Amino acid sequence: MSGRLHELSQAGVSIWLDDLSRTRLESGDLARLIDEASVTGVTTNPTIFANAISASQAYDSAVAELGAQGVDVDSAIESLTTADVAEAARLFRPVFDSTDGDDGRVSIEVAPPLAHDAAGTIESAKALWQRVGEPNAMIKIPATEEGLRAISETIAAGISVNVTLVFSLSRYRHVVEAFLQGLEKARAAGHDLSTIRSVASVFVSRVEAEIDSRLDALDDPAATELKGRAGIANCVLAHEIHSQLFTSERFKVLELAGARPQRLLWASTGVKNPDYADTMYVTGLVAANTVNTMPEPTMEAFADHGEIADEITPEDYRAADELFDALARLGIDYAEVMTVLEEQGLEKFDVSWAELQDTIRTALDRS
Repeated sequence: MSGRLHELSQAGVSIWLDDLSRTRLESGDLARLIDEASVTGVTTNPTIFANAISASQAYDSAVAELGAQGVDVDSAIESLTTADVAEAARLFRPVFDSTDGDDGRVSIEVAPPLAHDAAGTIESAKALWQRVGEPNAMIKIPATEEGLRAISETIAAGISVNVTLVFSLSRYRHVVEAFLQGLEKARAAGHDLSTIRSVASVFVSRVEAEIDSRLDALDDPAATELKGRAGIANCVLAHEIHSQLFTSERFKVLELAGARPQRLLWASTGVKNPDYADTMYVTGLVAANTVNTMPEPTMEAFADHGEIADEITPEDYRAADELFDALARLGIDYAEVMTVLEEQGLEKFDVSWAELQDTIRTALDRS
């Protein structure tokens, strides 16, 4: 499985697995992916944990113990998920050390009901950071308007953050602003900026699917020609923004104090349309110092037949701009699309969180 993935890694793309379970940890499967597939990190979310816990008996003894202690459902979820993340972080510690903290990262997300509660998110982020207790953890915070303040304050406390559910380019600019403000506050508070890392997770396939569905509804040959291009184009323009903001004088001051740039992470890279190449969101998004977080089927597909294209260039920026101009001429409202996607993303995590709570509640009752 290693050849093409190793080449991708050599091109400067960090490969993170979009999955985690106690079964992967106990079976040695995650260790195998580190050794054989150049995997250098892991991301998690409520859906991943809901699937992991409902589909495996690996959690039964831990749930029984928690039930005997009389813990509530949310406390049980925190106990189970932070234990998995801490164990994975220890497994990735050699990667973390060898990359000077850039990789070897394992992310855990604050509870979805906190998405519009800045103060609650900050409190939860600090609690999760302490509970995991490993320097290579990352706390995932959604890029809602309320989440932006939480992102800034969490980074200001010296905590590494994975900013998730980033869709629009304007919101991405605000995410970078929150990151920079957080670093400035962290420096003022005396934190070592070199220990703070962040990624901004820009979603790919969900953008594609939403815009494609709107193009299909137009029943226009011109619309058909634009299908399957918006997801990558949106990421390409985020890359352009990144190249501008992290070469600014403002960031250079922070860099001199030890700060590292917030990296772009391509999320939701599993291709939803079977008519498209199953590796398109890997091949089309090769850029040094980025992260591609993949579900295992995408990783296996790329290992089997993926190709490494040229890196993103200024010519790609111009082509992406032209694409969104063409979409606008057809009546595709970019801002409205991105608002819908954020709302849908939050709703999906709320549903998964409720399913996870139900799963744990049932298991605790049985114990």
